[in-house]
Amino acid sequence: MAANEYFVTPESRMESQPRLLLVHGSVVNAERTWAAQKPLAGRFEIVAPNRRGFPPGPDVERVDFEDEAVWLDQFLEPGTHLVGHSYGGVISLLAAARRPESLRSLTVIEPPAFGIARGIPAADEFMARTEEHWTNGPRDPGEFLRGFLAIIGSSTPAGSFTPELLQGARTLMVERPPSEAVIPFAVLEPTAFPKLVVSGAHSAAFDAVCDVLEERLGAERAVLPGAGHSVQRLGEPFNALLTRFVERAEAG
Repeated sequence: MAANEYFVTPESRMESQPRLLLVHGSVVNAERTWAAQKPLAGRFEIVAPNRRGFPPGPDVERVDFEDEAVWLDQFLEPGTHLVGHSYGGVISLLAAARRPESLRSLTVIEPPAFGIARGIPAADEFMARTEEHWTNGPRDPGEFLRGFLAIIGSSTPAGSFTPELLQGARTLMVERPPSEAVIPFAVLEPTAFPKLVVSGAHSAAFDAVCDVLEERLGAERAVLPGAGHSVQRLGEPFNALLTRFVERAEAG
């Protein structure tokens, strides 16, 4: 096991267990993003790698969703159920198009692929706010992170940030804007594996993206309020939704 990978698996895994590949988004690593999914380890094999630039790995100079999709190839095996949150959702959409033969299902949680919703006022406003923040926002990582959390509607911890969060903020600052992602609908639309799009009922901008994905991909759609952008942190409500979806996909 490489030092920068975080795996949650049963000690004695059965070969018949469905395999979940969980891809985290910005700011925090896999362990923090998917902490509420640990109870699923008794039912599934769970693979949750830490992306480059996140603890315990070193800082990086640049993050590009296209490069991250290529990097994710090493974790894709036949029959994988791919689950991506936020920036990890954009990566997952691209990875699914690269390796559709490996997927049993695809779930994305509020991917910020705002380019596909261009022309919808809420999405356009969000893109303008994030571009302003990346161009003219504070260069101090902590202050940059506070501004980012305010834009996406997440709560900001009181006091100073931990070293891990500050590293996540530095990585955030060098991300390629996810609004630039070109989602390969021509590849994804005809694929046979089921898709699930999840939103948190907190942002018209993220709702707009999820609406487009639902329509273009013929995806199932779920709305789980109460945790803002990080729907998976609800724990049991999200875990039950994902379990039902994966089991239906396994049954064919």
